[in-house]
Amino acid sequence: MKKIFLPLIVLVVLIGGCATVQSIIKSTFPYTATLVIPAGTKSDVVQVTTSTASSFDQIFGNQSGTNYIRDVRVTSVRLDASNPSSQNLGIFKTVKLFLVNGSSEVMVASRNDVSENIGNNLVLDIDNSRFVDEYIKGSNLRMRMEYTLRNSLTSDVSVRAAINFSSSPNTK
Repeated sequence: MKKIFLPLIVLVVLIGGCATVQSIIKSTFPYTATLVIPAGTKSDVVQVTTSTASSFDQIFGNQSGTNYIRDVRVTSVRLDASNPSSQNLGIFKTVKLFLVNGSSEVMVASRNDVSENIGNNLVLDIDNSRFVDEYIKGSNLRMRMEYTLRNSLTSDVSVRAAINFSSSPNTK
C-alpha cells in the first residue's frame, strides 16, 4: 500500500505543478511585431502599416497555449526603433496601435503629441477597458499601426512593437 501511495502523491504534485507553472507563465506575456515605415512616406498624412504578431508560444510551437488563459487585458505597449536602432521615434506626431484578427480589430494603445526628442523607444497610452481574449486566441493575429509623421523619411525605418498582456488562468 505504501509503495503505491508515494508514487501516486508524486504524480499528483507533478501534474498539479505543471498546471500551476503554466498559469504563472501565462499570467503576463508579450506579442511582438516589426512594423516598417517606408522611405518617402509623406508627413502630416495618416499612414498605415501592418505586420504579423508573434508570441512566445508561437515561436516555441505551443499552439494551445492560449487555452490556459482567460480575461486577457493589455498592460503595456512599447515601440522600439529596430532599424536603425538609434532612430529617434520623434519622427511620429501621432501613433495608434490595433490588434487585428481576421476581419475584426481593436485599438489597444495610442499616443498623440509625441515629443520630437523622445528617443529610440516610445511607451504608448493603453486602453485596457476591455478583454481582448477573442483577438489573441485566433490563429492569424496582426498588429496594425496608424501613424502621422512629423517629416518625410529618406530611408526605411523598422519599429518593433511589443504589447504585454495580463490574464487569469483558465480553470476549465
